[in-house]
Amino acid sequence: MDFEPLSIALKFAFLGVLYLFLFWIAVAARKDLRRNANGGSGDQTGISSGGGTARDAWLIVESSDSLDRGSRFDLFGGVTLGRSADADIAFTDRYASGIHARVYPRAGRYFVEDMNSTNGTLLNGTPVNGEIEIRDGSTLAIGDTSFRLQIDD
Repeated sequence: MDFEPLSIALKFAFLGVLYLFLFWIAVAARKDLRRNANGGSGDQTGISSGGGTARDAWLIVESSDSLDRGSRFDLFGGVTLGRSADADIAFTDRYASGIHARVYPRAGRYFVEDMNSTNGTLLNGTPVNGEIEIRDGSTLAIGDTSFRLQIDD
């Protein structure tokens, strides 16, 4: 039996899959570049890469059914907030998603980003769409749980 036609077909199939994989990587890279184009310099990981030094900052619990009022959470390197045990700041709230939002430093400033949660995140009473800079004294609300940002100079 002659396996040469089958061998050639498998080679072309492999090349096709390889090109699809490379195309998928190019599309993902292009999407990341577009997202970063309007976000300024720096990366989206939440870790400051220069261009300013992040100051010490904390999220302080203002109200919560599961966290003690006045509890402080350090924002060094960024944190995720939500109902999941995988969140850096995990709390019980019927309106919170598993990983609901994240707060992270970039270029000496702090930003909050809603992680496509079901019920949304509020910054000073305004819905968070995308990433928004969060300033000292700002209030971050997720359902019935609220936090205040404190930045030390």
